[in-house]
Amino acid sequence: MFLEERQAKILEMLNRDGKVLVKELAEIFGVTEDSIRKDLSSLELDGKLKRTYGGAVSLAEKLQMTEAHKRRISDVEAKRRIAAEAVKLMRQQDLIFLDISTISIAIAQLLERTETPYKILTNMIDVVVTLARNPKINLFFAGGQINHSRDGFVDGLNLEFMSSFRPDVSFVGLSGVDILRNSLTSRDTTVGLHKAKVLELCKTNYIIAESRKFGVESTYRFATLEKVNGIITDSKLSDELIQAAEKLNVKIISAE
Repeated sequence: MFLEERQAKILEMLNRDGKVLVKELAEIFGVTEDSIRKDLSSLELDGKLKRTYGGAVSLAEKLQMTEAHKRRISDVEAKRRIAAEAVKLMRQQDLIFLDISTISIAIAQLLERTETPYKILTNMIDVVVTLARNPKINLFFAGGQINHSRDGFVDGLNLEFMSSFRPDVSFVGLSGVDILRNSLTSRDTTVGLHKAKVLELCKTNYIIAESRKFGVESTYRFATLEKVNGIITDSKLSDELIQAAEKLNVKIISAE
């Protein structure tokens, strides 16, 4: 196979899967890993991909990863306040699910040195890495096929694993919550379907969301507010929104 043909195939695989690995490409094309690295370097210079450790990602995937990083470093203080309120709702006898969310990272950081033997189930890598340092935490990791841009697992394998559990309490992040329209939304359909399944599996559900996400409807509506017991946010909502939530039997917890 000519060099140009191999690089065209690499781009085809990249566009399909979002990422490629040097070792796998070397085996597929029957060439050395060094040859593949040169291919990836050439394609990166042409502006067709972004090299990563051990492989490369598509430019669209790189954009998602950049956006995920931006979410991590935004509204840090608000996320910490929400996390503190979430921890107050935890009981050591409960199995607690922490969703893929930057607020879940803040929750994990608060629990990193706790002496309380909480039981935690999560599908987020950052949460696992943080809580694994604490021997007091009884930790369950719901794995599957990794979604690099979201640092966790939301695929079919993960849902199959999750279906064996009945968590007592969940803390679920999202892209938008519109109380007046009775709408909980996500940017991504796969992520939204995963969150909807979590709300079905768990006995008590709390949405964790910064106040800037209120009144927002994102791409995919995965649930209505009847599916949740409460919403934890960082500042007081208007009386209109609080009353609308009460009519839906949803408690608003403001971490002011």
